[in-house]
Amino acid sequence: MKQEQSVRIIEKQTFPLTIKRLGINGEGVGYFKKQVVFVPGALPGEEVVVEATKIQPKFAEARIKKIRKKSEHRVAPPCPVYEECGGCQLQHLDYRQQLVEKRDIVKQSLERHTKLNVEKLDIRDTLGMENPWNYRNKSQFQVGQRDGKLLAGLYGINSHKLVDIQHCAVQHSATNKATSTVKKILQDLKVSVYNEKTRKGVVRTIVARIGVKTEELQIVLITSQRELPHKDEIVARIKQALPEVTSIVQNVNGQKTSLIFGDETRLLEGREFIQETLGELEFELSARTFFQLNPEQTVNLYNEVKEAAGLTGVEKVVDAYCGVGTIGLWLADGADEIRGMDVIADSIEDAEKNAERHGISHATYVVGKAEQVLPKWAKEGWKPDVLVVDPPRTGLDQQLLNTILKVKPKKIVYVSCNPSTLAKDISVLVSKYKVGYIQPVDMFPQTSHIESVTSLILKG
Repeated sequence: MKQEQSVRIIEKQTFPLTIKRLGINGEGVGYFKKQVVFVPGALPGEEVVVEATKIQPKFAEARIKKIRKKSEHRVAPPCPVYEECGGCQLQHLDYRQQLVEKRDIVKQSLERHTKLNVEKLDIRDTLGMENPWNYRNKSQFQVGQRDGKLLAGLYGINSHKLVDIQHCAVQHSATNKATSTVKKILQDLKVSVYNEKTRKGVVRTIVARIGVKTEELQIVLITSQRELPHKDEIVARIKQALPEVTSIVQNVNGQKTSLIFGDETRLLEGREFIQETLGELEFELSARTFFQLNPEQTVNLYNEVKEAAGLTGVEKVVDAYCGVGTIGLWLADGADEIRGMDVIADSIEDAEKNAERHGISHATYVVGKAEQVLPKWAKEGWKPDVLVVDPPRTGLDQQLLNTILKVKPKKIVYVSCNPSTLAKDISVLVSKYKVGYIQPVDMFPQTSHIESVTSLILKG
């Protein structure tokens, strides 16, 4: 034991490292004297010299001092603020290889958190994009001021320094143009900018969202107070510079909080929402409506859900964590009945409106937690054949896992945005279910995030 202590890494220690794999946050992972070392910016196969920056009981963090042997997949990131911003983690890795590594991240999670023979599982190649740039349909850039100049961007990695982003490589060209235009208008009119330390100033955030299929554009100004100086002139100038804008909205957030939106939303010009189309479905997106950030890949993701569900027209389907009902509506033409639940009442209201708008009369939506609603339905004699779950990053609630094992739907389609919690949940569900296959889907190219669709089938 004493010998182990003597070889522990210490802060600022410099040492060589071979990178074995990518970690779940996109950092390179290596081992020094059997200790795990995470190195942002390092790639699998690279031989690097690193300096330890942070020591934790079970691992160390380090930064690259020198790359002795470069990965053949290393590329020059096109974004000038890539290393400062932190919004993307993998721009320095060739896109085709990003897809390979993301599949491996899913595989690693299953190896770490389950007792399954992962080599025998059907983990498919990651579904990627033909053009993995300019795909995000919404930007939320904080506003600040430095040397009299108005900035709009994101806070840097592990810091509270605002990185000014002139052009974001993963944002849609329309949202990039909108943000830079609004920024110039606010600068020209000398509109005061919110300062988090003093809690003075008005404009906090510029939000821009584009309907990729409809080309409708919405601008939201998040302000610290109801009164917006030069309001009429701001609106007039936005309309003149950006005639494609169909919705200009103000949202008031006077709280000391890291949350972007406040509770009060005021329409300044046009409609309160923009419209977007996914496949044959249309959605109204108001300022605070959650909607997938990559519509092109969302269609591919939902088609994978449909394939995994394998509906024949007679199945009862539950869409848990249903939000505004998108997945359920996508499956509706193949189901006998759809039932969805969500804890957010506004989402359920939107889900009902969306179902009505599309003439879907066999869908029912209720406010509540799946782990409470499902047993109630089961007591009433209604049990789903197919359960679709699309939980937050924290995965499924333990109570819901227990409920699923009691209710025993024939199929579960698990849409995951976090391979670790997916693997932990699978380790519980495999007592009654077998894993059909896992299909990773790259919703966020250039980042370490990976979504997946898992088919789980009731045993025997």
